[in-house]
Amino acid sequence: MKGITDIFFDLDHTLWDFDKNSELTFATIFDKHNIELPLKEFIEVYLPINRKYWKLFREGKIEQQNLRFQRLSEVFEVLKFQTSDQMIDDLSQAYIDYLPNHNHLFPDTFEVLNYLQNRYKLHIITNGFYDVQHKKLGNSKLSPYFKTVTTSEDAGVKKPNKIIFEYALDLAKTYNANSIMIGDNLEADVEGAKASGMEAIFFGKDPSYKGLQVQNLNELKKIF
Repeated sequence: MKGITDIFFDLDHTLWDFDKNSELTFATIFDKHNIELPLKEFIEVYLPINRKYWKLFREGKIEQQNLRFQRLSEVFEVLKFQTSDQMIDDLSQAYIDYLPNHNHLFPDTFEVLNYLQNRYKLHIITNGFYDVQHKKLGNSKLSPYFKTVTTSEDAGVKKPNKIIFEYALDLAKTYNANSIMIGDNLEADVEGAKASGMEAIFFGKDPSYKGLQVQNLNELKKIF
């Protein structure tokens, strides 16, 4: 990667295994709140609904509190599970409280970060909430690898808005021409970064995408 000095990573679904940690969190809070639902069935319904509400959140169509409440409310409605608004509020807060306690990372995360940190300055750009994301980074022992962390709360906008990338570049004291973004979301991470003049690598598999993409983190060692 000629001319690249700074690598920016997304956090959830890229380094931090959000789906696995989320399932473990729901197992914890269902047990504590005596929610009698099959966890597997709940997760199958929850994942696409959660993605839908995060897309609305990225687009500025709902606020943080609406995201947290409505995603659970809709899942319980689909599953025809009787609950109250107060219980949904309690569960949504418990979810945020317990989520950073589970910190499974994708395979080879530490190996790759150890390799990259000796060659580049590493950073995070995430649409996640400030307190939760910093707890995840600290509890998972990822914090020492990153020179800067930019959340959407810091920047006042969410990916793919180019302002969050410009904010992160300023914070890192670097330039778009010297920077590359790695993330799992083509719209938020890849298209957003490219719109701000950065290079980008898609972490995932999409045959229709013709740019750089990797399906596991270890492949980054071949690129860098």
